[in-house]
Amino acid sequence: MPQPHRPQPRPPADAAPEPTGAEPTGTEPPGAGTYTAPPTGTAPPTDAAPPGAAPARALDGILVADFSRVLAGPLAAATLADLGAEVIKVERPGTGDDTRAWGPPFVADPPSGEEPPSGEEPAPHEGGAPRRGTAAYFDAANRSKRGLALDLGDPDDAAAARELARRADVLIENFRPGSLAKYGLDHTATRAANPGLVHCTITGFGSGAGARLPGYDFVVQADGGPPWTELVGALGGGLMSITGEPGGTPLKAGVALADVLTAKDATTGILAALRHRDRTGQGQLVEVNLLSSLLGSLVNQASGHLATGRDPGPMGNRHPSIAPYETLACRDGQLLAVAVGNDRQFRELARALGAPELAEDARFARNEDRVQNRTDLIKALERRLASDTPHGWTERLTAVSVPCGPVNTVSEALELAQRLGLDPVTPVGEGRIPQVTSPLRLSGTPVAQPFAPPRLDEHGTALRTWLSGPADHPLPPHV
Repeated sequence: MPQPHRPQPRPPADAAPEPTGAEPTGTEPPGAGTYTAPPTGTAPPTDAAPPGAAPARALDGILVADFSRVLAGPLAAATLADLGAEVIKVERPGTGDDTRAWGPPFVADPPSGEEPPSGEEPAPHEGGAPRRGTAAYFDAANRSKRGLALDLGDPDDAAAARELARRADVLIENFRPGSLAKYGLDHTATRAANPGLVHCTITGFGSGAGARLPGYDFVVQADGGPPWTELVGALGGGLMSITGEPGGTPLKAGVALADVLTAKDATTGILAALRHRDRTGQGQLVEVNLLSSLLGSLVNQASGHLATGRDPGPMGNRHPSIAPYETLACRDGQLLAVAVGNDRQFRELARALGAPELAEDARFARNEDRVQNRTDLIKALERRLASDTPHGWTERLTAVSVPCGPVNTVSEALELAQRLGLDPVTPVGEGRIPQVTSPLRLSGTPVAQPFAPPRLDEHGTALRTWLSGPADHPLPPHV
């Protein structure tokens, strides 16, 4: 079967020729990988597109088949869309991605003049009232995608899914290991049909002993939970065990952090695999799992355990190795986050508080002393901070380069980003939830302007027609 045509980004005019073999040669052309500084006085290169030309995107020409659901996989696919990839989101007919129902809040879908794709009435709320629209949760991870509903149990739909995998550059899925084999969509089958495919599989606990375990974020964050089996008793990623107040109930993070971190790891792995394909023409399997991503995020806490053999415990907002690096009470008990990372900053803090003698006190002079005498230190600081509000202290301490700030709500954080010129919110159409702006800023290949997440099977007719046609026909334009 002929391979589909995939437009690839043009290499720079001065790029070295690519190896002609299927595998890398292990050597680089002379001078490759070295940087030569331009002559003194040379004008810096411009990254801007020529006047009137649309800016290039880093992943122009890349097609992503997003078979994943919930958060980690969809968020990784949305990030690839930000970078210019075309993303097709494949969902179950009738219900779609689980997160379409994860509300409230729900937002009404824009009118389409069509019945629900299943031909049925919309799913009801608890209590029986019909629910129109999609949960805001879904919109958070599904911007800039085309929607296609396929029932993998239907032979025709399964064939369309296999054809999509054959045409794609990247496939993302989070099915339980082995469950896609019966549809011909496991990585062995997809890469046999499409050797250049980067197949990314996301699981909760890997493809070994944890392969059959469902991987919801909350379970992975947990510090063990009821030991109804030995394996589940040892499952948790440890984050909850170090989150909360000393002696209190372990707490999860306020967002599905394991999923978000896994999404970023998946994106990194996919981009690395695409770079390898640029050199060799060969795709590969990319495996990530929530537990490993969360363990990797424990950084100093995991390193401290490996160094001492002791388990860290919860410390509230305090830092185990730095002081003061926590929230401190100001006037009326309002909280100020202070992050003093070195002795110079502590001296500036002490002076700004009108107590320079604190920096000369043997209990507080060095960071390790401050950590050992944290209780006395915090009492001394809060006694002086009580004279002003967090906002007042933020102005005074920031002026002397002491990192600090009030504890913002989500709305206040967005307002702060707007004041700082970061444009944190991007509109995606009338009546649709605005999107949080991508944090990426690329001078030569800026991120794409996002468009609204798809309704269930919104682009299904055009995509099914495309998948049933010649493989070298281009993807129909997005409307």
